[in-house]
Amino acid sequence: MDEKSIRNIGIMAHIDAGKTTTTERILYYTGENHRIGEVDNGEATMDWMQQEQDRGITITSAATTCYWKEHQINIIDTPGHVDFTAEVERSLRVLDGAVGIFCAVGGVEPQTETVWRQADKYSIPRIAFVNKMDRLGADFYEVLKEMEKKLSENPVPLFIPVGSENGFSGIIDLLSMEYLTFSAEDEGKTITRSAIPESEKDNADKWREKLIDSAASFSDEITELYFEGEDIPSDMILSALRTATLERKCLPVFVGSSLKNIGVQTLLDGIVSLLPSPLETPAVETINAKNGKTEELKHSQTGPLEALIFKIQVDPQAGPMCFVRVYSGVLKKGIAVYNITKGKKERINRLLRMHADRSEDLSELKAGDIGVIIGFRMAQTGDTIGQENHPFLLEKMQFPTPVISIAIEPKSTAEQDKLRKALETLAMEDPTFTYKDDAETGQLVISGMGELHLDVLVTRITKEMKIDARVGNPQVSYRECIRKEASGKEDFARTIAGKENTASISLTVRPLPPRSGNSLKITASTRDIPEDIIEAIRNGINGAFQGGIKFGYECTDIEADVTAIGYDENTSTPFAFTSCAAMAFDRIASEAEPVLMQPVMKVQATAPSEYIGDVISSLTQRGGIVLSMESKPGADTVTAEAPLEKMFGYTTVLRSSTQGRGTFSMEFSHYAEKN
Repeated sequence: MDEKSIRNIGIMAHIDAGKTTTTERILYYTGENHRIGEVDNGEATMDWMQQEQDRGITITSAATTCYWKEHQINIIDTPGHVDFTAEVERSLRVLDGAVGIFCAVGGVEPQTETVWRQADKYSIPRIAFVNKMDRLGADFYEVLKEMEKKLSENPVPLFIPVGSENGFSGIIDLLSMEYLTFSAEDEGKTITRSAIPESEKDNADKWREKLIDSAASFSDEITELYFEGEDIPSDMILSALRTATLERKCLPVFVGSSLKNIGVQTLLDGIVSLLPSPLETPAVETINAKNGKTEELKHSQTGPLEALIFKIQVDPQAGPMCFVRVYSGVLKKGIAVYNITKGKKERINRLLRMHADRSEDLSELKAGDIGVIIGFRMAQTGDTIGQENHPFLLEKMQFPTPVISIAIEPKSTAEQDKLRKALETLAMEDPTFTYKDDAETGQLVISGMGELHLDVLVTRITKEMKIDARVGNPQVSYRECIRKEASGKEDFARTIAGKENTASISLTVRPLPPRSGNSLKITASTRDIPEDIIEAIRNGINGAFQGGIKFGYECTDIEADVTAIGYDENTSTPFAFTSCAAMAFDRIASEAEPVLMQPVMKVQATAPSEYIGDVISSLTQRGGIVLSMESKPGADTVTAEAPLEKMFGYTTVLRSSTQGRGTFSMEFSHYAEKN
């Protein structure tokens, strides 16, 4: 399959908008599945993990490949829940296009906005599918308005629905001006095209006019034909829309009901005809691992090997499965390749193409394709695979900081090693999961993105990996910051094994605005100072950032500026400078009024309007500050900021105050001083 015929797409949406149900239909119509698996009865192909079937949600982004009209479609099914934001982020990094799925009732929901912003970051061309037209309260045209207002998109429908709710019977193709119905007897495989019903003609003409108007704004040729009153060929309209989609100037919209098997094949046609092939995506920026200079890399099968490991899944039998996107060159089975990030060589034992939980062996994987490498032992998410003589890194992925922790301990010493190995495996798979030994209590502490995230991980440890462990209550991951600027000088002199070790550093620390993270600057003259000394200073201060100032928590939003370095070529050693830098930071930062910082979360709670007063009250009682409120038919959404430590157990509170009809999502916003 050449690169022109490949589509690397993601399917993204708010939780419960029907992503996995739509993917199941895609796999059925493309012949990957012989029957349709449903999420509700735990048979969905893409949700193959036991917990995904138990909970009815997508946790890991499963990669699968299918074929439609002589095109290969690599699909990454991403999670919709905010706690699994890393899964979304790492998937988006390697996609060329995406399908946004919107619920015809819920419209543009909070998590859709979050995922949409993440996709904007990587400039990914998208098409939209308005799903669940058969549901009570479905309103296609309202969803279009929300796309404009909330996502700042220019939605261009290629199809419009006929009827809604129980009366939803089919869709109108605005390109061919035909009425499409999908046979219930063969699960929607047979499509019947007929004349548009009289009752729908005016509406169809109106939206056809809008479609041509939109296409004309991207094509002078269409504008001329339009003013001359000529017929405009469908392929010309599609071509103009494709160009606009790739340039992110419009959002083509499809419509249907995946559960009722309506509209999925037309969506597949849209994926092939409107989303880009790897050849049509911009060149990727790479960074020279030796000198830090950037260079653009074009997609090419004949270029130097460049591939990115965007996900790792540990299989009990096969070991680490490294999901990889090849940007340039060809990966071949049995060869040794260079892990540029780690500076080590590793051998490819097997190459696989994944079909959700099944796989097929490959002999090679070419530029533009997505597959799995078996045989790597040291690789981690975000590593670049390439050649030793071409050490260019694909950009490092940035993942959010874990904000919630729990203590975990094995019930017997026999389980100790098993638990550590399990944690090692989970950390390899998930960059937002960390674990460490608490120096004060001697306990193992694991950290993640939210209560659900940790709950899933603990369930995997105890059920899937069968480790008998005791788990503590969730704890907030605090941080430390400073209130004011402080400067000072630190001297270090120690004789070890008869050799004198000296170092001297002048340092200024100052607070940074929220969300800045830590920053280390060296404004001192570094002429005649060896590189290993500079590296030792960096290591000392970075280590001190981790260790905290007064309370033992990691630092955040602090700038450390090394203003002078006292170096003596006879007695100064890297060890001395690492120790001196750490001591300088500890002492000077403790004079800058250290304060404890707590994570503040952005909370979006949705409930029927009659309960919204109770929802606001429950948030303000937890120290929440309401930022905005939005009303929709049937439900209102409140956006607020609240300290994480007050939000534990909020699910139960919200359910009881809204008679089970309220939902909320929560994501990390920033650290603020704890009162």
